[in-house]
Amino acid sequence: MTHISQLVDLIRLEQLEDHIFKGRNEPIGSPSIFGGQVIAQAIYAMSQSVPEGRYCNSYHCYFILPGDLNEPVYYEVETIRDGGSFSVRRVKAKQKDKVIFFMGASFQGMEDGYDHQLEMPKVPHHEGLYSWDQMYEQLKGFLPKSIEKFFSIERPITFKPTVVTNPVERKKLDPFQSIWFKIKGEMENDPIFNRSILSYISDYNILTTALHPHADIAHFGNTQMATLDHSMWFFRECDINEWMLFSIESPSASGARGFARGNIFSESGQLIASVSQEGLMRPKN
Repeated sequence: MTHISQLVDLIRLEQLEDHIFKGRNEPIGSPSIFGGQVIAQAIYAMSQSVPEGRYCNSYHCYFILPGDLNEPVYYEVETIRDGGSFSVRRVKAKQKDKVIFFMGASFQGMEDGYDHQLEMPKVPHHEGLYSWDQMYEQLKGFLPKSIEKFFSIERPITFKPTVVTNPVERKKLDPFQSIWFKIKGEMENDPIFNRSILSYISDYNILTTALHPHADIAHFGNTQMATLDHSMWFFRECDINEWMLFSIESPSASGARGFARGNIFSESGQLIASVSQEGLMRPKN
């Protein structure tokens, strides 16, 4: 995928029945379906069943089995409750009649209320920073094969890390990471697709932050990594066409699991959403 319109087409599911949808897959360089794709498609599926004007304010999900890139994903939506202000939905994602993922989500209409937020961290501005695409063009042929394969994939998102680390140099890193991102192309702002696209993006970079303090001995080649659960809260609307900052920290890793959390800010400093994720980080024998 090279343009945001292709990602929108991936998220927009085929409706088979009233609460059943079918989705296709796109690879991003990993052997199984990218978790962010399943989350984005699940939000789209649930959003089709809620009263008009209600949009996802939070979700919590679990990944049960790796998704097969060669098989379609079927989403079954269940209505839990429609209250005066909130709606609750649950969705199961299936392949070959096996549940590979499930999510519970809350939906709310737009309301006014008290307002405060954390300040955006002070980091280098995205202008002048190198994107993943630019780094790949400069370093291809000199990177380990696994890293080069990952960076060679064309994506509908531009990522610009605020600090560039040498993937070949083995040294411990601080458990923090901040990445600017922007969609490639332009699209109309839509509360459903904005949330789906931010969710897709939120599965990039977050778990790798938990690997930073162990980068002297751990890397993709000797560590089994997979998302176990993922949660997200949406606070404010955004312009999906603008640059945004994903600021991530990893408070802990233990028991072959890594935990990370982050905040997504608009370029002007508004806190748009918060994310948390726990993933498998198991050293390979």
